[in-house]
Amino acid sequence: MSTPLKIEIHSFSYKKGGIPKDSSGNGGGFTFDCRGILNPGRIDEYKQQTGCDTAVQEYLETKTKMPDFLELIKKLVSINIDNYLERGFENLQINFGCTGGQHRSVYAAEKIAQFIRNTYPQAEVSIRHDEQPQLNQH
Repeated sequence: MSTPLKIEIHSFSYKKGGIPKDSSGNGGGFTFDCRGILNPGRIDEYKQQTGCDTAVQEYLETKTKMPDFLELIKKLVSINIDNYLERGFENLQINFGCTGGQHRSVYAAEKIAQFIRNTYPQAEVSIRHDEQPQLNQH
């Protein structure tokens, strides 16, 4: 029996912790910069919320280019996931960074984790929000 592909997804802050290190020994994977997407954290009503909150999600989905951004990422990571599964690779890391690691990167990490879980049930997906530890319970 083969070892399943473990996909570790992180959200992080470029200003605080920087790009997460890859603990698998493979030297990383994908790192996507979400700072080109309008930041809901600049709007007072969203400052205390995260990318897991409905109001922030609605903002990102209707007032920014986030949906287009994620569609491109889905296509890109799928190429590697398909190949890694075919070749029996064991680890892939996918990172999403933004300024504070609170809104855009959290949202993107959650949505890509959901996409991978739905598309590749044979992979083991874990998600970690480096700047939002209270969100790591799920």
